[in-house]
Amino acid sequence: MASMLHEGLVLLFRNRPTLAPELLRDALGLPLPRYSEARVESAELTEVVPTEYRADLVVLLLEGKPVFAIVVEVQLWRDEDKRKTWPLYLTSLRSRVGCPTALLVVAPDAAVARWCAQPIPLGHPGFVLQPLVAGPDAIPVLVDEQEAREDPELAVLSAMAHGHEEIGQTIARTVLEALKGLEGDRVDLYVDLALSSLSEAARRALEALMQSGKYEFQSEFMRNFHARLRSEREEGLQEGREKGEQAALLEVLDARGLQVDAASHQRIAECKDLAQLKIWLRRAVTAESVQELFEDKPEARKASKSVRTPKAPRSRSKR
Repeated sequence: MASMLHEGLVLLFRNRPTLAPELLRDALGLPLPRYSEARVESAELTEVVPTEYRADLVVLLLEGKPVFAIVVEVQLWRDEDKRKTWPLYLTSLRSRVGCPTALLVVAPDAAVARWCAQPIPLGHPGFVLQPLVAGPDAIPVLVDEQEAREDPELAVLSAMAHGHEEIGQTIARTVLEALKGLEGDRVDLYVDLALSSLSEAARRALEALMQSGKYEFQSEFMRNFHARLRSEREEGLQEGREKGEQAALLEVLDARGLQVDAASHQRIAECKDLAQLKIWLRRAVTAESVQELFEDKPEARKASKSVRTPKAPRSRSKR
């Protein structure tokens, strides 16, 4: 899960490069030069010596030419090696693009954010790197649907930073409502990131609300998403019932000492027809071989061999 969270956070900034300067300016109060474009730059920060370093993401701000560069690092846990490489990232990037640079560390966990914010003294007088950290205290609580629709990446980041708080369910619901019009893969990722960041209680409450039918979704997307969630749930239940019937069938055959060959086992395992599985299960109680399960209407043949009760003669009325 940690890898998915890390890559998901990086994708938020890759999908919306302006998210990095917005956080630096609006959440952390860093003055930025005027710029007209923000674009993702190569994150390879290789030294002259053959050692390769790669930041999570580099965002370059341009006003005709590079005016500011941001190294974006996602940090989900403490990693002492980062305190050695972060200064290198900045100096290497500054040398490459020829403009001021800053380090933005995104840490949704409060304890990790505090660790990331510790100064990194480099030994030279006055040369101390103070990482700029976007932790839960700096990431806004976004519950306005219009604001979330204008900046869905920030809305997802808000859910990831505050999902375990009491307001987490409200933020996640805002994210879900705000994703109308986004591409399918992007929607799936953002929904996963938002829902996976909730506390277990909040996630259960939100899923129960979505399944109850008592909440009226405002957007066509959420109505479709709810339908898809319900369909997936029903498919999961159906699959569970199929697995149960398959397991019961194999258990009965094993208990009766009937050897299940590989082909028969595969046929049972691949059967998705619940009614057919139930028929095979009933047959397994009396079948003399596994192959008898798959015969066409064996019950009818057995019935034809049974003794029939003669019908009573029809009475004729006297004239």
